[in-house]
Amino acid sequence: MLDDFIVRAIIAGIGIALVTGPLGCFVVWRRLSFFGDTLAHSALLGVLISITLDINVSLTIFVVASLVAILLLRLERTTNLAGDSLLGLISHSSLAIGLVILGFLSFIRFDVMGVLFGDILSVNSNDLLVIWIGGALILAVLSYIWKPLFASTVNYELAEAEGMKPERVNAIFTILLAALIAISIKMIGVLLITGLLIIPTAMARNLSDNPRQMVILSIIGGLLSVLIGLYASFEINTSSGPSIVVVALILFILSLMRIRKKNYE
Repeated sequence: MLDDFIVRAIIAGIGIALVTGPLGCFVVWRRLSFFGDTLAHSALLGVLISITLDINVSLTIFVVASLVAILLLRLERTTNLAGDSLLGLISHSSLAIGLVILGFLSFIRFDVMGVLFGDILSVNSNDLLVIWIGGALILAVLSYIWKPLFASTVNYELAEAEGMKPERVNAIFTILLAALIAISIKMIGVLLITGLLIIPTAMARNLSDNPRQMVILSIIGGLLSVLIGLYASFEINTSSGPSIVVVALILFILSLMRIRKKNYE
């Protein structure tokens, strides 16, 4: 029989994988990988603020990441800097600010490695509620904006001409990414969440022939990464978060065989 903490870890991992699949597809389609990294780096600042003010960590991360996302969207419209430059500026600045604050919190017991790489085995019942209720809300909002979001991904100008308000939809999507990071940070960590968001989706892209198939395969890839990664971490005594991402990488490498086969045909 499995221990309670293992069962909770599996349930948490499944909940996150169900959300990272669909969101990851849009991240890949819209080439927002670095944007996801930026929001993830800002999560460290959110964690430190929550510890300093003694408030809920998931809520704080969501607020900080959302503010960072809105700031990026604002700067894109008001400056002449390229998008990648703005992402680099905000990403490294938020991470640096978080580390500086950490230096002033030496009197507080703080698990830096847990924040950076996650610890899915420490997930408790309250975390499961946050993951599953938060994940359900994210998927509900994503399904509501799916049509205009997909249309603006394919052709922004056409979506705007048809009155789909792509700018507003894009803002909602960035907030959904912030929410995903907020509910998953304890499980997978600041440095690895983008990997779980992108790598299974990249694998799905190699194997799929249409967007719907890609979404389904990215969810399956995420589920396999979590389940196999957890099993491997128990068997060989490795960190759970990195193990999950490594399994996702292995699945991606295996998916390359299909591309190679197509090239030979």
